[in-house]
Amino acid sequence: MTAEGATCPATRWLSIVGIGEDGVAGLSPVARQLISSAELVLGGKRHLALAGELIRGRQVSWPSPIGKVLPEIEKQRGRPVAVLASGDPFHYGVGDMLMRSIAVEETICLPHPSSFSLAASRLGWSLQDVTPVSLHGRALEHVVRHLQPRARLLALSWDGGTPAKLAALLVARGMGASTLTVLESLGGPKERVRTTTADAFAFTDVVPLNIIALDVVASAEAQVVTLAPGLDDALFEHDGQLTKRDIRAVTLSSLAPRQGELLWDVGLGAGSIAIEWLLRHPSMRAIGIEEGAERAARAARNAAALGTPDLQIVRGAAPEAFAGLPTPDAIFVGGGLSDPGLLDAAWTALKPGGRLVANAVSLQSEARLIDCFQKHGGEITRLQVAKAGHAGAGNVFVWRHATPVTQWRARKP
Repeated sequence: MTAEGATCPATRWLSIVGIGEDGVAGLSPVARQLISSAELVLGGKRHLALAGELIRGRQVSWPSPIGKVLPEIEKQRGRPVAVLASGDPFHYGVGDMLMRSIAVEETICLPHPSSFSLAASRLGWSLQDVTPVSLHGRALEHVVRHLQPRARLLALSWDGGTPAKLAALLVARGMGASTLTVLESLGGPKERVRTTTADAFAFTDVVPLNIIALDVVASAEAQVVTLAPGLDDALFEHDGQLTKRDIRAVTLSSLAPRQGELLWDVGLGAGSIAIEWLLRHPSMRAIGIEEGAERAARAARNAAALGTPDLQIVRGAAPEAFAGLPTPDAIFVGGGLSDPGLLDAAWTALKPGGRLVANAVSLQSEARLIDCFQKHGGEITRLQVAKAGHAGAGNVFVWRHATPVTQWRARKP
């Protein structure tokens, strides 16, 4: 298609155009024509400036929050509209937001190489072997789960201060020998690439538009969030109300997490079950229900330290706190079983096909689990762990038995 003949088909009125730091020079003739013929052009101030010489229609820069602009776009349905975005609009870009209101059949997208692709090409890294992470508008702690020994990450920064903050986080976790490469203004005339180690990081003039390439080196003492369920108890701040590692690993298996599911963790305590649920996959969601303010704050600190800052915590007593919450795919009840109506309320709240797992240590709570087992079926299991410990003086060891845990698990028809 020639530049003169490039037009947006009548049904494809919304053009989504990726633009890089090279501006108009990096756009195809079709992309240039779509921008020039648009009656409305939307984008960040930087995008609008980069394409300024092409724009003939009305310009609108993104509001805050960005979603407020959707009604304005929808008013133009059927008329030529162009949206400018960084790189690939469907890779941590604006494309996902637009698709919430506009059918893909009404759009045409012309992506530009993403910053991740550009960074990988500068470093000679294969993208399929790299973990991409966006820290733009997100808590820095999101990166923690990905900090595995020998891992390679490409992290999109929030601003010019992100690389220094990431370096400090790495040092604090025993990964100061990791290599950081800061890539700024990729693809443009001001492109700059600099490399250092986390413990020697001293760049003070990083531009806001940057991406960080990270080659992780972990010391023997490094705080690594392992890939298996059942994290070391020492990784959690707690007051004793903690589902211990061995029982926690079994409990996660019983909950059987699947991609994109929502968990309610009732009686959140230190948050260990909800946190490990979230660690299974980035798409997982969890709501922790906790009555105590101190425990809720402690669980939030644990979630941040272990790379799951998106844990949602609801302060309140169950089951009253269930009101208004989104329907869960799975529920774990680790506390509050003294309330005789709690399990019935949880079972009612669970969606069909959902799983409920409850752990009890007292005889009274165990009796409630047995009652539910008789009503709803499922499985009931006695879990007991014994660990070797010293028996007085000398090199004599005996088995030290932890309090047994009764676990009921069931699937709702």
